[in-house]
Amino acid sequence: MKASELRSQDETSLAKELADLLKAHFGLRMQIATQQLNNTSQLKKVRRDIARVRTVMNQKAKQK
Repeated sequence: MKASELRSQDETSLAKELADLLKAHFGLRMQIATQQLNNTSQLKKVRRDIARVRTVMNQKAKQK
């Protein structure tokens, strides 16, 4: 997911995207704890996507 794609979305869709990413992050953390996750790079990708969404949300909030 690119920041340019996120900037074109409105605040409600960004909030929904953030909630989905946080649920995915929780699921990946549980898979690590139970040793079911084979591809640990997924965790890094999700964390960075969460940071991107939060950054765009903060930028939009500052513009108002």
